[in-house]
Amino acid sequence: MKTDLSASLFEKARQVIPGGVNSPVRACKSVGCDPLFVRKAKGAVVVDVDGNEFIDFVGSWGPMILGHAHPEVIEAIEKTAVDGTSFGAPTPLEVELAEMVCDSVPSLEKVRFVNSGTEATMSAVRLARGYTGRNVVVKFDGCYHGHADSFLVKAGSGVITLGIPGSPGVPEDIVKNTLSIPYNNVEVLEETLRDEKLDIACVIVEPVAGNMGVVVPEMAFLKKLRELTAELGIVLIFDEVITGFRLALGGAQERFGIMPDLTCLGKIIGGGLPVGAYGGKREIMDQIAPDGPVYQAGTLSGNPLAMAAGLAMLKVVRREGFYRELEEKSDWFAGELAGIAAGAAVPTTLNRIGSMMTCFFTPDPVTDFESAMKADSEMYGRHFRQMLAGGVWLAPSQFEAAFISGAHERSHLEKALEVTEWSFKKLAEQ
Repeated sequence: MKTDLSASLFEKARQVIPGGVNSPVRACKSVGCDPLFVRKAKGAVVVDVDGNEFIDFVGSWGPMILGHAHPEVIEAIEKTAVDGTSFGAPTPLEVELAEMVCDSVPSLEKVRFVNSGTEATMSAVRLARGYTGRNVVVKFDGCYHGHADSFLVKAGSGVITLGIPGSPGVPEDIVKNTLSIPYNNVEVLEETLRDEKLDIACVIVEPVAGNMGVVVPEMAFLKKLRELTAELGIVLIFDEVITGFRLALGGAQERFGIMPDLTCLGKIIGGGLPVGAYGGKREIMDQIAPDGPVYQAGTLSGNPLAMAAGLAMLKVVRREGFYRELEEKSDWFAGELAGIAAGAAVPTTLNRIGSMMTCFFTPDPVTDFESAMKADSEMYGRHFRQMLAGGVWLAPSQFEAAFISGAHERSHLEKALEVTEWSFKKLAEQ
């Protein structure tokens, strides 16, 4: 595997971009290597600037549920681009996509588009505060909701990957209004939400945690969360930026049958272009300007290219059998992967739901942030490098998800399993 051009580009990038990357985990520090620079991708395969090909399980961190450069998505982008790329005005495409999103996601009566998942979550929290007249936000340890100040308390994703305990630059006055409590812990949840002194406006949660690695919720936890927030007049926000249109057409809320008050979306609904959205109950959404007093705006919100790509993406996933086939494929792959790990005597725990999964390098169950932190990140780093050498691209962090797409064929998955078996045997020998 040659990496000459990647190494040269990384050196140039570090002179003009902090860390040489525009998002921290891409620097690959936690897996002990330098990043590879990607030149192109098609289907389930990415190609770096040195011509190396890799079977891709990152999927641009989740959006590429159809695989890369799907012909219908590319056609939609091309047709839209010739008429202009941004107008700062309403377009028919954003109305059509809003109707499709509201029709697909059970709890959505109205939706507003923004440009990123971070914009979606910070806007939803502001809306919840404006609607309730309260201040405090409750989140869960290890859940990541973007890089807005309020969310960098015991956050997941790159924050834990890099071992950053929060972030300098976040004022104490803002942090004091954010409480972070253990995921999947019903007792602490009830004790916190029933504390009248806390003045809680909302609870925001990843209904399936995807940013401390994949951690599946206990149904008792989600049910109690919905019951308590409804009883106490607290706005429940589902951050479905990852799980939306990934676990089912209607996301995690459809899969679990639990309806939040507000939902944050992103990734898949942009067809691979930058996008975010938040939506929910009509009475809450009507508090947003210009209908209400809660202000939020964005020059590129509802960008026609993102709307066109998202429409094309969603039209494909809505076709008969798409999610059934993706589930069957993912279930088979996860079963084979678990068998290989057991046979090689490598201490792992595989968490999976739908087409997203994480192989934690720990023999113990992973049910929350504390148990996720027991995973052997150094061993994951060795595994990452060995898989890369074998032509398989995994997320450069133990605490992220692997994604299977509609473009992963049986041959891709079998090759990945072969490389995994080789890597696990090497790990067992080391």
